Amino acid sequence: MRKKLELSFIVVLMFLVVVGCSSNNNNVTPVQSDNAGTVATSKPEESPAEPVKVELNVFMSYPQYKEQFEAYFDQFIAKELAEKNIAVTINTEMPNSDQAKQILQTRLASNDAPDLFTIHANDIPTYYNAGYLSDLADQPSINSLYEPIKKTVTFDGKVVVLPLESSTWGYLYNKKMFKELGLTPPNTLDEMKVVIEKLNTANIPPFQLAFQESWVPQLMTAQSLGGVVSSKHPDWITKMNAGEASYKDVEAIFDIIDLINANGTSKPFEVGNEAGAADFANGKSAMWVQGPWNADAILKVNADFEIGVAALPVSNDPKDTMINLSTSTSLALSSASKNKEVALDLLNYILDEKDSSVLFEQLKFNPISTVHQFKVNPWVEESSAYVAKGQAYQDLTLPNGVTDEQAKLLQSYYAKSVTKEEFISTMDKTWATAVKAAAK
Repeated sequence: MRKKLELSFIVVLMFLVVVGCSSNNNNVTPVQSDNAGTVATSKPEESPAEPVKVELNVFMSYPQYKEQFEAYFDQFIAKELAEKNIAVTINTEMPNSDQAKQILQTRLASNDAPDLFTIHANDIPTYYNAGYLSDLADQPSINSLYEPIKKTVTFDGKVVVLPLESSTWGYLYNKKMFKELGLTPPNTLDEMKVVIEKLNTANIPPFQLAFQESWVPQLMTAQSLGGVVSSKHPDWITKMNAGEASYKDVEAIFDIIDLINANGTSKPFEVGNEAGAADFANGKSAMWVQGPWNADAILKVNADFEIGVAALPVSNDPKDTMINLSTSTSLALSSASKNKEVALDLLNYILDEKDSSVLFEQLKFNPISTVHQFKVNPWVEESSAYVAKGQAYQDLTLPNGVTDEQAKLLQSYYAKSVTKEEFISTMDKTWATAVKAAAK
């Protein structure tokens, strides 16, 4: 009996010791032992990871907007670092419009492609067929585009660029000057002649001419050809591509071109786009075949200038007087980019829901996306009225190199070193050569 009591006492004592030890260790951090037997009482706090460094090369034909884009890129850099711990460096290259296309094509051909680069929407087939573009269809920025805008950058069932500028344009005119002289934008060639006569009588040069940079006078060809083809020869481009048509068929383009050239400012080859914008802003001419993308340059010189936008007459039929509805400069992602994820982040940020409205308003671009919430400028409302009345045409898509050759020839035509017949003959050959090159 005594042995049983002693055994029970020992069991109880052991139980109490175990419970006591367990109770005393409730608030003690579990210990860990490393391979060397060192005891650590807690884990050291982890230091923040070093940001991943990424360098992007961005090529844009926007030297006039360098300040605005670089400031916007700085916002993106801060956002990418804060949200993804990626330290982005952006190298921007912004040559002028006359040089940009050639420089870009040289870069692409030599496997030195920028991560992001701008092209004209009309050149999409050329760059797509060469394999330089990426499909962006599933990107948030693309999904936010207005449907008519999205269609203008869709090719082969894919959306391959992000549009930046969607514009309705014809020619600019000085609204205040027109009001003071009792003038309204003409709807026919004969009405244009009346406007020109009244301006000449008032000793005001009717048209601003700036031929120093070939892309500026080329806008006359773009407008006149767009109007004539869209109204009278809708199948002309198809026939030209098949070798069944000629510039002779659309030589009516020279009716308005000749009228402009004969009634413009003096010494146009000494005036480039910037100087032309300044002269126009200062009232040295009444009209300028130029787009609303030049609004910023004009208003910087004269903040009170009243910009008007009207359709350029190409015949004596008012129905032929149409505004150009187009997507021009667009942003592409290089198919060869080694930093596609970050490049796509930047591309999508261009249409950021929070920040892009301010950017587009600063640039005086038209709204192109559901994220844009800003009031459009008066000249946009004016040009959009033509669209509402059905007096608009989609920007023509010409073979690669045709636009550049038109630009050079138009300069020579003004200087009378090339005749109308030589212009037509050269352009027919240029078009045929471009079609053959594209077929290879």
